[in-house]
This record gives sequence, structure tokens and C-alpha cells, in this order.
Amino acid sequence: MPLLMPSSLYGLARPFLFGFDPEHAHEITLDGLARTQNTPLACAYSAPRVDDPIELAGLSFPNRVGLAAGLDKNARCIDAFAAMGFGFVEVGTVTPKAQPGNPKPRMFRLPQRDALINRLGFNNEGLDAFLANVQKARFRKSGSAKSPMLLGLNIGKNAATPIERAVDDYLACLDGVYPHADYVTINISSPNTANLRSLQSDEALDALLGAVAERREALAARHNKRSPLFVKIAPDLDEAQVAVIAATLKRHGMDGVIATNTTLARDAVKGLPHAEETGGLSGAPVREASNRVIAQLRAALGAGFPIIGVGGILSGADAKAKIAAGADVVQIYTGLIYRGPALVREAAQALLRDRGSKA
Repeated sequence: MPLLMPSSLYGLARPFLFGFDPEHAHEITLDGLARTQNTPLACAYSAPRVDDPIELAGLSFPNRVGLAAGLDKNARCIDAFAAMGFGFVEVGTVTPKAQPGNPKPRMFRLPQRDALINRLGFNNEGLDAFLANVQKARFRKSGSAKSPMLLGLNIGKNAATPIERAVDDYLACLDGVYPHADYVTINISSPNTANLRSLQSDEALDALLGAVAERREALAARHNKRSPLFVKIAPDLDEAQVAVIAATLKRHGMDGVIATNTTLARDAVKGLPHAEETGGLSGAPVREASNRVIAQLRAALGAGFPIIGVGGILSGADAKAKIAAGADVVQIYTGLIYRGPALVREAAQALLRDRGSKA
């Protein structure tokens, strides 16, 4: 996932950098970002942040474009992404214990469709290492007069934890991340951890969110802060399932929903190299499914319930379509790989102009 160059050079460098195995390129890039953040070399990927504030879930978002979870699983590069102009950055998914994830190779590019397939499987260094990295980040201490970028911390379960004990893992992670998060995301929608998506079903979701909501009350009292809770769901849901999830979110006092994670569908990439690889498909092919779920959520949740839209944003127009579908703010991941850092500013400016045209 090559990002380390001025945006104007990204298109020239990408063919060479795409010659690397996708996961190897990803690791090289994150290593480079970790080394250069908060140094003069960060100018290679820095850009002024577009000022387009919005109040959501009791938080002040500096603008409406965020980084989706999964790119920086270990929270190593928070300051580097802050320098790219994101209004908010979500890191993780973190699990209580370190785990290697699924066997390699486990990430595949489908450049004909601006898409990726991954089956990484929550590979991460565990909660303690994650929190150490979060606490090293300086983005809140920049001294800027502007509002600081917001930080979301995304939590999940270890692969070795039986699904009937999943709640224990989520609560352990929630305890750890709560003091450091502007918001916390409960990830129940990765297709790459066995049975994880079963937590989206009626009874399982009810039990999980009930436990999480109860623990949040205790943590809010202990830390004297109320961190919003978001739930990240899949695009592979029908309208009835979306309606059940929406009702459960409201019943347990969740503060928002992130729609959506990657898809298991392959219709849009049929016949392409790697199209049949196991894992979640992201990028342009998930755009319409994500927008459909967002629209169904908005209809079920009504106005005012926060929705973060993610899936298939590769242009400013794609970001605007997410807002039109019912999202309040958006996140990008695969688009950053195909378009580079320039996409952050392009999307943020498009949303600012769109807001101005409706004022």
C-alpha cells in the first residue's frame, strides 16, 4: 500500500510499487510512515486539513473524511495519517492477545476493479502493544488552534476464543481502549474470523451489546468521560436483518453504526484473477452494497442517528454519494491504496462544496 511520496507523483510511482506483494507493500509503507511521522520527512505525504466541522455522537469532527480500521491495525502511524488531513482516524482491529492471523498469502489486488480481497484475520500485536502505540501519538498535542483529529479504536475477538465467549474478549478490549478513545468501534463484521458475523444475528447481538452497554456505564463513571460506541456491520445483509440490527442498536443505546465492512459477494469481479480467493472484497465493487445498507439503516434509524459510511470511495463523487445515501461522515481505505493521499483532500473538499451548495 504505497503512500510515501507527494500526491502528484503517486500515479507515476504506483505501477512500480504495485509490483510488490500487496501485504509486503503494506508493511513497507507502514514502516516508512512510522519512521517519518513527526519528522521533516512527513512533508512527503502531508496536506492541509480541510475545515468542515460536524457535530456527531457528541463529538466535534474537524471534517467528514476518516481512515477506516484495518489499515493500521497496531496503531503505529496515527500521527502520519493525521498529517494527511483526515478529520478522524480509526485504528485496529485489536484483540486481547497477539495473534498472527491467517496463513499467507492473504491479500490480493484486483486492479481492473480498483478492489482488494483480504483474509488477514485480525493479525495484530495484542492489546498491550496497541495501547502503548496509541499513547505515543502526538496528534492531540500539536498546538494547533484547530480542533484535533479524532481517534477511533476498533476492537474484536481472538480467533482462538470460542464464539460463545466472544463477549469476554470485547469487554477486555473495551476496558483497555476506553480511556484513550474518542470513540470505540465494536467490529462484528469481519468475514475472516470464524463465526464472527454470527454476532450480527438477533440474540447474539442483543447479548453482546447489552454487555458492552453495561460495561460502558461503569467505565464512564470510572474515567469521568462518556466515549461513544459504534458498531461496524457487513454489507451482506438483507433489509430485514438491517432492521433488526437498527432496533438493537437503539435499544442498547449505541451511539452510531459504521456501514460497511468488506463483502463476500463476487459478482462484480467474476472471472478476474484472484476473484475466487477466500476473504472480504473491498473497493469499488462494494460501493453500491454499502450505499444500499446505509440507506436502509437511515430509513430504519430515522434522522439524527450517526452513520459512518465506508466502502468503495475512490473519488469525491463517491464520498458525496455516501452522504446522499444517508451517511453523516465517511471513511476510506482501499481508495487510499489506489488513489494515494490526494484522495483525502479531494473527498473532504467535495463534501465541503456539497454542504455549501445546500446551505
